[in-house]
Amino acid sequence: MNFRLFALALFGAAPLAGSVDQSTLDPAGPAAHILSNLGWFTLITSMAVAAVMYILIALVVTRPKGTLDEHAPADAGGGLSWIHIGGFLIPVLILTGILSASVAGMSQFPVHDGMNTSPDIRIIGHQWWWQVEYVDGPVDTHAMTANEIHIPAGRPVDIDLDSADVIHSFWVPQLHGKVDLIPGKRNRIRIQAARPGIYHGQCAEYCGAQHAHMILIVVAQTPEDYQAWLARQRSDAAPPVTTQQIEGQQLFLGKACALCHSVRGTLALGNVGPDLTHMGSRLFIAANYLPNNEANLEAWVTHAQSLKPACAMPNITQFTGTQLRALTAYLRNLK
Repeated sequence: MNFRLFALALFGAAPLAGSVDQSTLDPAGPAAHILSNLGWFTLITSMAVAAVMYILIALVVTRPKGTLDEHAPADAGGGLSWIHIGGFLIPVLILTGILSASVAGMSQFPVHDGMNTSPDIRIIGHQWWWQVEYVDGPVDTHAMTANEIHIPAGRPVDIDLDSADVIHSFWVPQLHGKVDLIPGKRNRIRIQAARPGIYHGQCAEYCGAQHAHMILIVVAQTPEDYQAWLARQRSDAAPPVTTQQIEGQQLFLGKACALCHSVRGTLALGNVGPDLTHMGSRLFIAANYLPNNEANLEAWVTHAQSLKPACAMPNITQFTGTQLRALTAYLRNLK
């Protein structure tokens, strides 16, 4: 049996069957390796202490029982060394070791390094989604997206973190620890993925009704694939090519959609909700809560409040079936 899964199961933290891997004990980057080593040290130490305690409890339970008449008087002494050693010395040594390991690990994080330099990415937390802006380079090369963060594998990426409303927390367990997004205060995190892959994360600070559905996805790509992806993100939205998509664009621009969302290259300049310029290329919608397919997109457009109550997206039920299909065809073409 895989020891990592056994340890997680023993402590009640094994992932549910079919769920994504968000374990701090399965690192995929340098920062996560530091935290994983600390986690393993703490976990193994805790298991060893627990095992010793179980053995001592078993010895006490199974030892021969006497009567009160057979016990020495309280002032006779004896047994105090067990209290001094087991109740004070050993706990101090264990906690000091864990504290020392924690401080040594924390000292390896570049918490303030490079804060006077420009970041690669800027992330702003909203209730309940992630605004992502690629800000490396001249302003006219910046690109805006949402919820799905792409990075090149094999090199560090500096990300500035801020919040538009309440405190959120950026956490992708396989890549790094938690760093808070605080209104009015810029924090920075440096993440690095050792290999290409999709890494799942979560807002780790309770931020309201849909906190559990404020999900992160980091897509690590080869440097070549990343540069190709970034070039596409910097371009304007793909124009509609079919009659249905053209009708969908007209509906998008003529209804409330354009008041909340931006689609670069069109008259849609809203900034309340996520930028939708290339939303058709994203893996998920609704802050990575739902797979990005036609059925979910139609459901999200018409009944967002049923899927994600209290989110900023209202229910939009005035579209006919034909109009709804045209609108979703246009949105899915935005790649």
